Amino acid sequence: MPVPQKDGPRANRDIRGVRDVQLIDQEGANQGVVSFFDALKTAEDAGLDLVEISPNSTPPVCKLLDYGRFRFLEQKKQAEARKKQKTVEVKEIKLRPGIDKHDYDVKMKAVQRFFEEGDKVKVTLRFRGREMAHQDLGLKLLERVKTETSEIAKVESEPQLEGRQMIMILAPR
Repeated sequence: MPVPQKDGPRANRDIRGVRDVQLIDQEGANQGVVSFFDALKTAEDAGLDLVEISPNSTPPVCKLLDYGRFRFLEQKKQAEARKKQKTVEVKEIKLRPGIDKHDYDVKMKAVQRFFEEGDKVKVTLRFRGREMAHQDLGLKLLERVKTETSEIAKVESEPQLEGRQMIMILAPR
């Protein structure tokens, strides 16, 4: 029956199929290539664990350290990295071809805020009824949005008609 795989680096007797290892002691000094059993004995004498740092190198690099503390610090680093990670969201702004100047300004302030937060913006221009006959007005409106946001955003997808709506996606610079 196969042994279940543990996450993280192998330690002590979990390191199998290796005769020699490149040993690094607890101070970080390179001890050179040492037999695996000598390295394991050195770790046990020091009251530490032999942890495989670089398993793919020849011979594998192992270090003497406290495995529990090592795992704790690794988890802490990963949690910190997840905290700093920002997922880019796509925010949507809906417009109509006959939008009033003030309404347009309000929408543009929202677009500006989305770019400051680092999000992408999907500008959707919806046509109703006879407005489909005046698609050029909608295209002019999207071109206006593009020119006004050109300094803070780049066009990720040009305006394109999908059914009764025209869509353009902008990404922050």
